[in-house]
Amino acid sequence: MRTDLLRNTVLTAAGIAATAGGIAGPAIAAQATPAEKTAQVSTDRKGHGDRELDVRYEAQPNFYYCGPAATRNALSVLGKNIDVDAMAKEMGTTESGTNSINDITPVLNKETGKHYRSVEIRDGKADDKQTDTLRADIVRTVDDGRAVVANIAGTATDTDGNTHSFEGGHYISVVGYRDDGKTVTIADSADPNMASYRMSVDNLADWIATRGYSAS
Repeated sequence: MRTDLLRNTVLTAAGIAATAGGIAGPAIAAQATPAEKTAQVSTDRKGHGDRELDVRYEAQPNFYYCGPAATRNALSVLGKNIDVDAMAKEMGTTESGTNSINDITPVLNKETGKHYRSVEIRDGKADDKQTDTLRADIVRTVDDGRAVVANIAGTATDTDGNTHSFEGGHYISVVGYRDDGKTVTIADSADPNMASYRMSVDNLADWIATRGYSAS
């Protein structure tokens, strides 16, 4: 199995089933809804190193649209509501998924005016420098009013102890942070019942390892 950034990413039905259940994360303001519905993620600007963006959350409509859905959720913080089918076409998304973060970044730049770049974490586990870079990138991007899109793979545990497993790969949006970026808020299109959750940046960095993310 390839482990580089260009490996195909697809959210399989098994991956969805493996995602932890439970109540929606703390950033969700509306009750969880079916995939075709939307929920509101509230803005939470507390200062002292805490910020969360206002997201118009929408779940992905099928098992392989995680890339377009994560990008759509990320762009929603700017008030944009772009059709996921149109984005999927631009990204070259197929039933095998969206190939890499390098297919996400150009779409983000097209819609935001070239504010994004792709960052790779090539190793199987993020080192301290890579984790610190991710943390700084998330804080800078969110402070600029934008969300980060990350390509992840494997299993990670959130701050509530729930596990999220996507062995075939997945895309998520990072829409906030706390404690100066040591903890981040994730909008996850896979399951509207777990639309938002928080995770340590260390766990997120290891989740991104072998792949990459798009940040300003």
